[in-house]
Amino acid sequence: MTERAFQDYYATEYSHCYGCGRSNPHGLHLKSFWDGDTTIAHFTPAKWHTGGVPHHTYGGLIASLFDCHGTASAAAAAFRREQREMGTEPAIRFVTASLTVNFLRPTPIDGEFTLRGKVTEQKERKAIIEMTLSVAEHLCAKATMVAIRWQGERDTNH
Repeated sequence: MTERAFQDYYATEYSHCYGCGRSNPHGLHLKSFWDGDTTIAHFTPAKWHTGGVPHHTYGGLIASLFDCHGTASAAAAAFRREQREMGTEPAIRFVTASLTVNFLRPTPIDGEFTLRGKVTEQKERKAIIEMTLSVAEHLCAKATMVAIRWQGERDTNH
């Protein structure tokens, strides 16, 4: 695939996320892309990502993947909405306001995960993203995220 992942446009100072940061040597390095009007990411878990049931995936890993895929999808959709190329200034970043995950079946650890996302609502500062996670065509989990556009220091001053 020659297209750049959404996460590869993040400035270096914002590329340390455990789930998707290219600068985190211990992270998951999730990469999200456009697939028409939806977003897609693939991930293959390691054996140590197991949960309480042998040969199945830890639910926290699944939530982490949804978290990173959802905020990246919201940012990519905002760039599209503003008719801008990703990576142009000013940067657009989203953070998670809420994430609801529904685990539909145990998720096997020995296959590639396919995450799909669709931004179902986008406003100036808020996006709602519906996502799925499948393994070998079997739907294992769904998630709904409310993401908020990060406003820099205005959002982090306490």
